[in-house]
Order: sequence, then C-alpha cells, then structure tokens
Amino acid sequence: QVQLVESGGGLVQAGGSLRLSCAASGRTFSNYAVGWFRQAPGKEREFVAGVSWSGTNTYYAASVKGRFTVSRDNAKNTLYLQMNSLEPEDTAVYYCAVGRLPNRDYAPWLDGMGYWGSGTLVTVSS
Repeated sequence: QVQLVESGGGLVQAGGSLRLSCAASGRTFSNYAVGWFRQAPGKEREFVAGVSWSGTNTYYAASVKGRFTVSRDNAKNTLYLQMNSLEPEDTAVYYCAVGRLPNRDYAPWLDGMGYWGSGTLVTVSS
C-alpha cells in the first residue's frame, strides 16, 4: 500500500505562485507513473500533470502547460507541482496519485491511478 499526503495549498492572488508537494510512504514510487489531478466545485476530476514511470517524460494538460511544472524526487519519495501565473480557473482541490502497477504508463491518466491522496485546496482570487 502507498499512502500519499499533499501539502502546499492555500489562498493566492491571480498571477501568484504555489508549490504543492506530495509525500509518499509505505512503498517507494520510483518505478510508478505519478501525477497531479484537480477537481473544481461541480466539475469532474481532471488530469493536470504527470511524470512517466521511468521519470523520462512529463505530461501536462493544455490549460496548465507553460505555467505549471511537475517533478519527482525518488530519493525523497516526493512529487512536486510548481504552479506559476495562477488564474482563478485554477481553483480546485488538487490530488496526487500513483499508478496502479509499476513500470507502466497510462492513457488516459485518470484510469490508471491506483492510489490517491486526500487532496489540498488551492484558491486563486481575482
């Protein structure tokens, strides 16, 4: 089992930045695809950004590309999401997730995640 705990959410003005962290425990996630997702009020959960199981490739939703940067530190078993130029539309609960199986990437991302954190709220004011 993998336990995931997100942190770093909060209230920020439009144009500001936040850095989210996701600490994993229980098992290393070094060979797993890992990603960030978000769910805004009244909307479905959506993919935001992810890192392939090998760590070689990163992926972004079109809405955040160029503003957000995802990274992983396997030594610390931690996933990060640097969010810059935040917009009110980025307001949501942000979740980190780990792929269901090792040595495998998934498309769509949402279908392949097997472990989820409880989320951290990001609120962007206009």
